[in-house]
Order: sequence, then structure tokens, then C-alpha cells
Amino acid sequence: MEEYRKTLKAMLMKQSPAKSSAEQERDAYAHDDYKSHLDGLRVAVEAEELLRWRMVTDQASVEVWRSTEASNRAMDRATK
Repeated sequence: MEEYRKTLKAMLMKQSPAKSSAEQERDAYAHDDYKSHLDGLRVAVEAEELLRWRMVTDQASVEVWRSTEASNRAMDRATK
């Protein structure tokens, strides 16, 4: 979606009746299709970040479990 944003902007600029590239760019940014794409991109980035932080949290939980198990094994060895 991030890369398609550039393609969409170029296509919308090409459709613009404006002469200068600055005006074409302005028209592209104001176009409803571009705004819809940005809304979709925002939703996708939010979902990606949510999943990334869940993964980080789960990885931390696994590390805590591994550390606890290692400590338990060390205590078992020390008491035998």
C-alpha cells in the first residue's frame, strides 16, 4: 500500500487538467481516491503496529518463562 500511494499520486496528477506540476500535485492530494487510499493505509499501519506490539509482548513473556524455568532447574540441581 505504501508503494502504491506513489503510483496513485502519479496517475491522479496525469488526470489533472492543470498545467504546472505543483497544481497537478495539489489536485492529486485533494482527490477522493487518494484520500481513500490514505485512510486504508492508516488502518493497515494501525493493524500492523498492533500485531507487532503483541508479538513483542509475547516474546517478552516467553523470555520470562525461559528465565523462570532456568532458575527452577538451577534450584533443583542445588538441592540434590
